[in-house]
Amino acid sequence: MVCFRLAPVTGSGLLLLCLVLGAVSSYALELNLTDSENATCLYAKWQMNFTIHYETTDKHNKTVTISDLGAAKYSGSSCGDDQNGPKIAVQFGSGFSWIVNFTEEETSSYSIDSISFSYDTNDSTTFPDAKEKGVFTVSDRLAFKVPLNDIFRCNSLLTLGKNDVVQHYWDVHVQAFVQNGTVSTKEFLCDKDKTSTTVVPIVPTTVPSPTTTPSPKEKPEVGSYSVVNSNGTCLLATMGLQLNVTHDKVASVININPNTTNFTGSCHPQTALLRLSSSSIKYLDFVFAVKNENRFYLKEVNVSMYLVNGSVFSIANNNLSYWDAPLGSSYMCNKEQTVSVSGAFQINTFDLRVQPFNVMEGKYSTAQECSLDDDTILIPIIVGAGLSGLIIVIVIAYLIGRRKSYAGYQTL
Repeated sequence: MVCFRLAPVTGSGLLLLCLVLGAVSSYALELNLTDSENATCLYAKWQMNFTIHYETTDKHNKTVTISDLGAAKYSGSSCGDDQNGPKIAVQFGSGFSWIVNFTEEETSSYSIDSISFSYDTNDSTTFPDAKEKGVFTVSDRLAFKVPLNDIFRCNSLLTLGKNDVVQHYWDVHVQAFVQNGTVSTKEFLCDKDKTSTTVVPIVPTTVPSPTTTPSPKEKPEVGSYSVVNSNGTCLLATMGLQLNVTHDKVASVININPNTTNFTGSCHPQTALLRLSSSSIKYLDFVFAVKNENRFYLKEVNVSMYLVNGSVFSIANNNLSYWDAPLGSSYMCNKEQTVSVSGAFQINTFDLRVQPFNVMEGKYSTAQECSLDDDTILIPIIVGAGLSGLIIVIVIAYLIGRRKSYAGYQTL
């Protein structure tokens, strides 16, 4: 018997299904394989998403993020036998498949041997105008050894990149050779978790209540960021960034310090990427895109960061529509502006100016200002409000005057 269990990340309730699992991107996958005697032989719980870069028929580059693992199937997952080791096989979406193989190295250890991911560019909904059609597979050999009686744990973000595919994994718990049907409580930590446990501050024993709101922070320092390619500077960004994170019902506000923040990115004809990183932020991606061949906008934000309790917070949204401006110009908004990435993650920007395309001589072009900065609209509003108030006063005075004049006459 093979059963699969899906658990919300927040831990609120469990849903148990056999053979077929429906999931959404905010859920962790939890897999419990049992043998012929109904004893657990493999246990795994993890989260993952995939970013795929591909070329279109008009020779533009596009990026798609796969994070919705809805209607997943687990055909081919097995506990292994004398000839083959245990295997986790997941099929989801339109032609996506993911397989991880395990091998027993010795009597005292096993290895997470290899991971492969396949995608089908024939799916025109996910890969519109893909130049190359077909099923593509990327495989990575890991050969990562784990003690046989331990459960491997890695809450930190693990990234694999190969052939235009970036794979992200976090909150990973796996034991491929479960002994006597009982999942081990002894953990074997990945290197990143070992590092984070030594440098992350201890969480206070007094945990904020679910209704606790973060105390306001001072305005973040404004940083200047840029991306350079073979033709020179291709992306400019100046902004103060404040991150609003809600995790496990606890809200926090984090100001990004540009003096301790690294930046990199890439520029393509139809897309541009600015990536920020620091000791606490694995990556914060701003992905810009061209629309209607004459305007640009912020299309996607991806973030993965370490919280003070040692856990990893990761969010991706590739369906945004912010900072819209004509190509050949920059976008500017000096007032505080909020980019809502998800219900759990928002970015407040201050003194913002960005130009992800057509940068000339490393300088900003003429800026299109946001509506918040446009003070000229206040003039007609003030004048209109004043006229409206004057009219109301005149009408009221007229009505009072008529009532007094009627009061001076008596009925005969």
